[in-house]
This record gives sequence, C-alpha cells and structure tokens, in this order.
Amino acid sequence: MTDAPYTPPKVWTWDKENGGKFASTNRPIAGPTHEKELPTGKHPFQLYSLATPNGQKVTIMFEELLAAGHTGAEYDAWLIRIDGNQFGSGFVDVNPNSKIPALIDRSGDKPFRVFESGAILVHLAEKFGAFLPKGGEARAETLSWLFWQMGSAPFLGGGFGHFYAYAPTKIEYAIDRYAMETKRQLDVLDRQLANKEFIAGKDYSIADMAIFPWYGGLAESAIYGDAGTFLDVQSYKNLQRWTRTIATRPAVKRGRMVNRTSGDPAGQLRERHDASDFDTNTQDKIEAQSAKA
Repeated sequence: MTDAPYTPPKVWTWDKENGGKFASTNRPIAGPTHEKELPTGKHPFQLYSLATPNGQKVTIMFEELLAAGHTGAEYDAWLIRIDGNQFGSGFVDVNPNSKIPALIDRSGDKPFRVFESGAILVHLAEKFGAFLPKGGEARAETLSWLFWQMGSAPFLGGGFGHFYAYAPTKIEYAIDRYAMETKRQLDVLDRQLANKEFIAGKDYSIADMAIFPWYGGLAESAIYGDAGTFLDVQSYKNLQRWTRTIATRPAVKRGRMVNRTSGDPAGQLRERHDASDFDTNTQDKIEAQSAKA
C-alpha cells in the first residue's frame, strides 16, 4: 500500500510541524526572533560559526594563514548552534541570511561584516595575499572552482544529504535524483584531479579549502551516515588521493576542530581564542577538569 500522491495547494502555507529534524529551526521568514548580543574577543577577526562543512572552510583558512606566518589573521571563533541561536538579533545583524559562518573584520579603523563562506574566503585571501593567485588564468581557475563548490554543494547537502539522512520519510525519487547528481559531481572532481595535484592546479588554494569539507568529508565517509558506501566513494581514486593529501595538513586538522560539537571530545574545540586552546581547551580536557571539580 502506498501513500496517496501529493497535490500541491494553489497557495502554499507553512506547516510548522512538517519538516522532520529541522522543523523547529526552519521557517519561511527572515529576521531575528529574539534579542541577543554577540560576544566580542580581542583579535582582529571575530568569527561566529559551527563546524559544519561551510563553517570548516573558514576555520581551515584562518589556521592555514596563521601557519603560513600571517600573524594578523588571529581570530576568535564563537560557537553558534543551529538551534535558534542563528536568529538572535546580533547574529542577524552580521548575517541577515541567518546562516553560519559570519565574520566581523575589526582589523581596520571601522569594523565591517562579511558573510557567506565563499565571500569570507575571497576577502581573507585578498587581504593577506595568500591562497588565491593575483591574476590571469590561475586566478580565474581558482575562482571558477570556488564558485563551482558554492553552486554545487546545495545539491549534495540540502538535496542528497537531507533526503538520504534527515528527511522524516525515505522518498525513492528524491534520493535517486540527488544521488545521481552527487555522483556526477564526484566524477567532475575525480576527472579534474586526474592530472592535477590540487583542484585548481599545482598550488593549494581557497578552492581546495572550500571543496574539501564537503566532498572530502563525503570521500572519507564522514558525513551523512553510511552515505559513502551508498555512493561508492572509494571508486573515485583521484578524489581519494586528494582527500588524503588535504586531510593530513596540520592546519586543516586544527580548522576542522574549531566550533565542533560532535564526535570525539578530543577533536572538539568549541570556541577558539588562542592557538594554545588546541592543547588546553578541547572538550575532553574540559570534561576531565569538570569531573575533578
């Protein structure tokens, strides 16, 4: 027996109870739901984020900049949980779209906001002259792959990931549709990496930082449960080689820890305010200190 086919109404209305896991935080209107100021730390950059793939892009970038000697890239990373905190008035002021990550650049005379992960990566790359070629074909190729990720990942996350892992019911058509598109994207990357060390060519760039948390995470079978097996990610050999290369970079390891709230407590640095936090303030150490108190 199957459910009756769905016939859309003439005018859509919001059913607050329909939406599965995210029904309590998704809504069809923008703007704040409550007043809440954002904290501010001591560093030139104030990041408000969570260690989703989009959030990891920016923390990886910051850690790579610091590893490369750009001391002016010091940052405070504040945790924004996706449980309604993204609708606080302070966060909405920084990102009117209520999505992480969001950044305040206080390095100059007047603080200003930067939101959307791709915009943040480009802003930081241009500010520090790092991980983005200055012109010509190399710059165009890097930006092309950065914006490929921005346009493609919604099919992986909001499409495949949602219907495969989070939707309250399994819909064969939706899963098949987005699995097909995700595998096509994996093939795009695998072909690109067949004769290139990094996504845009011989040099590591913001294109790699943007693509890795999404597609490298999938290649590692680290997102959406057993999706890696379902999509046969091990068959994309060039993508697997690139994923291993990026995953072993020390700055990438650190960047993936920042604002993380799940997994091994030793890999969770829920807030980052100093480089020493990686040694002293991971969640396992915080829990051990609490147990002694």
